[in-house]
Amino acid sequence: MKVTFVLPKDPSHEAGGDVTMPKLVAALARESHDVNVVCLSAQPESTADGHIRVFKPAPRARDLAVRSILGNRSLVHTRFSIDGVTEAVDRLDSDRFVVEHAYMAEPLLHSRRHDPAESMAISTSVSEVDVWRRTRGRIGQIEAPRIARDELRTARAARSVGSYSVGEARHLAAHGVARSHFLDLTLPPNKQVDIATTGPRLLFVGDRKWPPNQQAYERLLSLWPQISADIPHAELLVIGQPDPAAPPVAIPPGVTVAGFVPDLDEMVASCRALAAPVLTGGGVRVKLLDMASRGMPVVATSHAVGSLGDALSIETFDDTDEFVDRCRRYLLDRECAAADGRALYERNSSRWFDEVPHRSVEEFLR
Repeated sequence: MKVTFVLPKDPSHEAGGDVTMPKLVAALARESHDVNVVCLSAQPESTADGHIRVFKPAPRARDLAVRSILGNRSLVHTRFSIDGVTEAVDRLDSDRFVVEHAYMAEPLLHSRRHDPAESMAISTSVSEVDVWRRTRGRIGQIEAPRIARDELRTARAARSVGSYSVGEARHLAAHGVARSHFLDLTLPPNKQVDIATTGPRLLFVGDRKWPPNQQAYERLLSLWPQISADIPHAELLVIGQPDPAAPPVAIPPGVTVAGFVPDLDEMVASCRALAAPVLTGGGVRVKLLDMASRGMPVVATSHAVGSLGDALSIETFDDTDEFVDRCRRYLLDRECAAADGRALYERNSSRWFDEVPHRSVEEFLR
């Protein structure tokens, strides 16, 4: 087949979970199909990778609100209803258009050339409903049900819908989505971290401009005095872009906020475990997939883990005391952390070499 991926971010110039996973899906699709990419970009003149780039306009609040009301669409779905994407799609002769995020389906629904019911597959990535409801205040409370309605509307219009959560796939199927798939994806094995040589250092990774990551970061800072109490030289390393709009947060002793780092591999290799006290879940959980591919143990909530708990046998810690205790255990017991990291690395590698992700993508496309 000829398969075109339609993305809200430029995979050659941006990073994040909603870039990593479509790149993985596209790479797996290329093993059997002819693949190209249409993406929104701040650099539409770029010719990197031969992608078709469409300029991503900055949202204008008043115009967006008016179009949202007149079109009876949520703000986020109105925001990404971009004529330039529709025009790019209309110029292509593809058998399948894979859109990342439900809101990127809007330009295809406006296409006069392509029938979404025959050609469009949606990778839902992260549902915006809970994110808006929990992190956007009063506007989020108003928009959440409108987003939920739009996500179901676009899903029902598609040929196929793939989700990174078993629960979300079942929810869509229960609400009339005929072809709802669980995208059972993990990352290929990376260089294994040598946990046995690490010091008592925990890792937090996340772009904090994404509200659930900022929320998890603040929670971890509040727990750090309990986690590090009476552990000599205990450290917490925080990696990821800060949220410039967030109010300042007190940084406890032993915490290093590194922000963006050019060499993630070197920094990760110095840590013993990942801490992810996430309170708002959903989506691709790329941080955990990355750690599994490196063999680094994780201390995470069920919101952070999602369906990966079953796929990779990752234990979850929603109780605060249990979360703190497991973090302390890894800081105090290097051999325990190393053993758990090796087991996680082996489970992840086995799934990859058994081609579980490969079969999942092929089923989704077909």
